[in-house]
Amino acid sequence: MQLARYLYPESPTYVFARSSDERKFAIELGAAWTGNTCDKPPQLLHAIIDTTPAWRPVLAALKCLRPGGRLVINAIRKEDGDKSLLAEIDYTDHLWQEKELKTVANITSHDIKAFLEIAAAAGIRPEVQVYRIDEANKALYELHAGHVRGAKVLAVGDNPEAFERASK
Repeated sequence: MQLARYLYPESPTYVFARSSDERKFAIELGAAWTGNTCDKPPQLLHAIIDTTPAWRPVLAALKCLRPGGRLVINAIRKEDGDKSLLAEIDYTDHLWQEKELKTVANITSHDIKAFLEIAAAAGIRPEVQVYRIDEANKALYELHAGHVRGAKVLAVGDNPEAFERASK
């Protein structure tokens, strides 16, 4: 969100999320609008990035694209639980008018370097929750339960100063 606001300050950013806490967090970071994954934004969108493990948000996103819009799926994998929904793709609603569906998967070290340079120039400060290594199960449980605000980081080692630095 912070990077999008930096690169495209005149463009409103819309966020779809199941959790009301995630939607509230997006507003705090500058989103112009938030809604559930199947809600309709106030206008059709040029581009949408899907990071969910499910197919339902993909079909909903395709309906929210303007003509010539692009949906980018950035997920390591999609679950099979709702895969049958793909049979419901309607050409007119989901694909017509040159809508584009693209996937991304392999991020290179060059991509990371370029991202970090832009993030530094933008002054991005990620929100981070730091856990000691012995709290790894707690962090994993929270991720599984959907309790995420920013990034979760495991601090390895017994150095209390390093743990303090990592949590800032």
